[in-house]
Amino acid sequence: MRITQGLNQSQFLASLGTLESNLSQTQNQISSNLSFTTASQNPTAAGSVNNYNQALAQSQQFDTNANSAQTNLSTEDNALASVQTQLQSLRDLALQANTGGLSNTDLTSISTQAEQIQSGLLALANTQNGNGEYIFAGYAAQTQPFTASATGATYNGDQAQRQIQIAAGQTVADGDSGEAVFNQIKTGNGTFSVAAGAANTGSAIFGATSVADASAYDGKSFSINFTSPTAYTINDAANNVVTTGTYTSGQAISYDGTQVTLTGTPAANDTFTVAPSANQSVFTTVQNLIDALKGGSTSTAGQASLNNSIGSAINNIDQALNQTSDVRASIGGRLNSITTQLSVSGSQQVQLQTSISSLQGLDYAQAITTLDQQNTTLSAAMQAYTLTQGLSLFKFLQ
Repeated sequence: MRITQGLNQSQFLASLGTLESNLSQTQNQISSNLSFTTASQNPTAAGSVNNYNQALAQSQQFDTNANSAQTNLSTEDNALASVQTQLQSLRDLALQANTGGLSNTDLTSISTQAEQIQSGLLALANTQNGNGEYIFAGYAAQTQPFTASATGATYNGDQAQRQIQIAAGQTVADGDSGEAVFNQIKTGNGTFSVAAGAANTGSAIFGATSVADASAYDGKSFSINFTSPTAYTINDAANNVVTTGTYTSGQAISYDGTQVTLTGTPAANDTFTVAPSANQSVFTTVQNLIDALKGGSTSTAGQASLNNSIGSAINNIDQALNQTSDVRASIGGRLNSITTQLSVSGSQQVQLQTSISSLQGLDYAQAITTLDQQNTTLSAAMQAYTLTQGLSLFKFLQ
């Protein structure tokens, strides 16, 4: 094979291109601090790094979701803490109004304060998060959930809970609907409620109520009907007499596993109805209290009616306080789950990043040494080529 000058030049240029390519790759490694930047440079490691990066991106997205849910739940918890403060203030006002001896002017003043609390509760129920979404509207987050009405407030949201995925196979509700928090509150003692007849003319007032024997309680409605100030009958829902009894003020009347304590003097034909607890909006409870306070009392029977209305309101406020406490406990559990998951994902992300670094991380000192060697080799090659290009047989022929 004949070795020509052109062949030598071609071989040198090819070698020179390889040297420059290797030098460029090393420079890229140093600038990016990565041992490889394309899959072709290390196919096996690149496949593993790609899998690790996908897992890392998914974990980071879960963290974003978790942080968002955490913010919403914290906002809700703060709002409900304020709701409880407002309800406790309302309960104190109801107790004040229930002491007796207050003038109608005093009762009107208390009702004004109750109206202010109603407005405060309505504002809290329409709380928005940092994105302008209503936290108690369910999926209808852009719709104001509550608007004032003659009976308290109307709910405009839905009953859904938005589930946010915070880990593979794990979701958490990032809020609670206003329907569940403010409207689905049991009346009375949570099992049954007592209501005085609207036509009562005596001074009897119901007090403590309880389920004395859960095994005997069947959840059916009945009424206590006074035939005289000291005698009563128990009538079922069809108004059939099922038993009779003698009334003593302050002594509990027991029937069907329940106990109802009445005080005062009932009149003949006065009635008290016992019925299973039903759901009632906290806004309806407040409005009923306001209406009762504004109605005042002008007689013994009127005072008894007012006291019974206030007593019902106090029981219902207690149920609302219990409801908000239960919701806040649920929020606390969800926040704990998020905190735990964020801690777990943080550790997982460190492990993934360590694995990626072990595969793709650059040994900087070694890379600098390699770069120096490649520069030296390239420089030497260039010098050698320059010298060989100056050699010719004609230089030695004179």
